[in-house]
Amino acid sequence: MPKSSRVLIYLLRRDLRLADNPIFHEIGKLNSQSQKPFTHLLPVYVFPAAQVEVSGFLASDDQRSPYKEARSEVGHFFRCGRLRAKFLAESVWDLKDDLSKTGSGLEIRVGTMQDVVKSLLDGFKQQDDVEVHGLWMTSEEGWEEKIEEKEVKDLVRDDGKEFKLWTDEKYFVDDRDLPFQDPADLSDVFTQFRKTVEPLREAPRKQLPKPDCLPPLPDHIPPQHGPFSIPNSLDATISALHKPLPADGGFSDMPSMPKDVQSAHPFNGGSSAGIQRVKHLLESGAMTTYKDTRNGLLGLDFSTKLAAWLSLGVITSRQVHWMMLDFEDGKTDLGKDAPGYGKGESKGTAGVRFELLWRDYMRLCTRKFGTRLFYLDGYRHMDDAWEKFTSSPFSNSTNKKNKNGTNDFDTKAAIERFVRGKTGTGLIDASQRELFLTGWTSNRARQNVASYLAKHLGIDWRIGAEWYEANLVDYDVSSNWGNWQYVSGVGNDPRGDARVFNPVKQALDYDPEGEYIRAWVPELRDVGRGANGEKGNREDVMGVFQAWRMPDEEKKRLGLTGVEWVEKPLVRINFWMNRRGGGAPRGRGGGGKGRGRGGGRGGRGGKEGRTGNMEKAGMM
Repeated sequence: MPKSSRVLIYLLRRDLRLADNPIFHEIGKLNSQSQKPFTHLLPVYVFPAAQVEVSGFLASDDQRSPYKEARSEVGHFFRCGRLRAKFLAESVWDLKDDLSKTGSGLEIRVGTMQDVVKSLLDGFKQQDDVEVHGLWMTSEEGWEEKIEEKEVKDLVRDDGKEFKLWTDEKYFVDDRDLPFQDPADLSDVFTQFRKTVEPLREAPRKQLPKPDCLPPLPDHIPPQHGPFSIPNSLDATISALHKPLPADGGFSDMPSMPKDVQSAHPFNGGSSAGIQRVKHLLESGAMTTYKDTRNGLLGLDFSTKLAAWLSLGVITSRQVHWMMLDFEDGKTDLGKDAPGYGKGESKGTAGVRFELLWRDYMRLCTRKFGTRLFYLDGYRHMDDAWEKFTSSPFSNSTNKKNKNGTNDFDTKAAIERFVRGKTGTGLIDASQRELFLTGWTSNRARQNVASYLAKHLGIDWRIGAEWYEANLVDYDVSSNWGNWQYVSGVGNDPRGDARVFNPVKQALDYDPEGEYIRAWVPELRDVGRGANGEKGNREDVMGVFQAWRMPDEEKKRLGLTGVEWVEKPLVRINFWMNRRGGGAPRGRGGGGKGRGRGGGRGGRGGKEGRTGNMEKAGMM
């Protein structure tokens, strides 16, 4: 005898939106039909125990989690830090609210996908009048996600139920419109790939409408499996996520928020906030001027800041595209008083589409190279990777000889100074402090930080990628790891090892008065300035960019005499105002001219070359 309730489970991961969602769109269409394959819908989001620490959800303090801590492989950082966890929780609860308005809802779970699905399937079997129709989910490119998909598929099909893996449509160019089917055919050069899908303004498919009504939740839903319990509010969810995570990121002496500084990413998670951000960028004119401002370091609108919402599938690339297209064509009133309204594609909007395509490219590289995304020798299979980068930094207090042949470089101590923002190189320290305190740092700074760690210090680039994974609100597996490879010389940058950023010159180019560094490294705010704040000459302010260059009397005046990161930078990168390209060679303790490249597209001064596609950084 057929059961009266037939339940479809929709397992969500990085598709946390109601609009432009192929699964919700299809369910909405089926729900309007008189004959439906299922009567109830159960959307479920799982905080994955391997990637997000879930011990804060334990039902009581005397219980232990059955899962090992969600720590990174090389640096052993918690993989999802406090700021990213908060943004994720906000996005989940925003979707929960959106679904409630359609007559549906969202169940939150913790654990592995396999354990959660098994608990649901077993729980529904205990209900006499209910059967599970099947389970739908969208595919992802990461290797952990692929394992999840196989485990869930096997579990559902072994139970005799329907399993359907959908292709998410959150990207700029739909998979159906790619000029190849075999991932091996993806060009290792982004420019060649881009040319195959241009013109970009015509590339995206139409977005899918938001369903007005969805099937209801089942009357009785199997609970979270033990020993966990699920909070009933956003605040309680954030509290549970934060509970096991140390506020200092696991390191002592971490920076605190400087006075009179505001985050460049003070945004909440969720599709409503993401769409509002796109509207603001159009109405303010920031989207039109994006190409000219994207290398800024301070402020809210020099870059779009859309990557955090894109990374979780809270908004889609084609939603951004179509809102820009309506603005360019003057089809709606949105942004009608802003520069560029109704005047077609501008440099700025074209630049945004370029960035959206770069995100697509990084995802397709993950599809092509698979687990090589996480290998020290990268996509390139670099033969000398193990000689080039120090390894196992936390297993011993010292680690192999440095580039000068001495064994006095303490890799563990260097990494700890790196994450604290106390390297002695101003741009690197400002960016690292901003990252830890706000969950965000600029595209320009990210490039320099990656180059500094991998090429100036010669430290395993995966340490940086893992630290970014822990702290970045806009963390995306493909964009983060692919771009760290790119800058470190083991990825698909055509120039590879030859591209080295000089963070001193870069800071002078993009922050000539050192305002960004002064903001985030308050110890240096008064360097080169008199008692009344008047500016000194150019050489006077070089101590902002390289604190070791301050005269002794200046260090004494500022109370910085004897401070380790001031007196002993991890590497001295000599750059003089009257020389061209005077960067240090790669390696610790280097001096002299060496290679000073890595300046960036449109970089000012010297002979620094184009950064090529790393400047996209996948973070908008």
